[in-house]
Amino acid sequence: MRAVSGDPREVGRKVRRLRQERGISLSELARRAGVGKATLSGLETGVRNPTLETLWAVTAQLGVPIAAVLDAGPAATVLVRGTAVEATLLEVFDDAGVTYELYRIRVPPGATQTSPAHHDGVTEHITVFSGTLSAGPLDAPLVAGPGGYLSWRSDVPHGYAAVGAEPVLASLLIRYPTGR
Repeated sequence: MRAVSGDPREVGRKVRRLRQERGISLSELARRAGVGKATLSGLETGVRNPTLETLWAVTAQLGVPIAAVLDAGPAATVLVRGTAVEATLLEVFDDAGVTYELYRIRVPPGATQTSPAHHDGVTEHITVFSGTLSAGPLDAPLVAGPGGYLSWRSDVPHGYAAVGAEPVLASLLIRYPTGR
């Protein structure tokens, strides 16, 4: 299964550059992000196409939005995270110390996704168009159906799951403070 569309070598180069700019060793970043050193090395050299979950864990420890390592270009970038969430990055907005990433997401029925914590102050905002979604902090998930809205601080582990037999179609806006 494709994890992230686009050139994994370019993603790897960006991750390596950000890590080196921050003076963090490969071993230390792998430890902080909770990923294997071989996984991070493969990501940086472009021989591994990382999952979205791995990229979110790594970029959270680098203190940057995931868009900092992706090349959305003029066309949307399709991202697949395991079997639970398919996300299409539609737009990245920068505004006075905040970066926003806007995604279209699909969560199939019967699948659940757990995501690592983002860096401090990151929030997620979801508008559900169809289906029923359970999402938010693992210890206090929220539920919304069509037309519903959910938001939470995502600097804690959080998850997503479709409730019932219908897939969830929604928009996801992630707000990253950049004054870190």
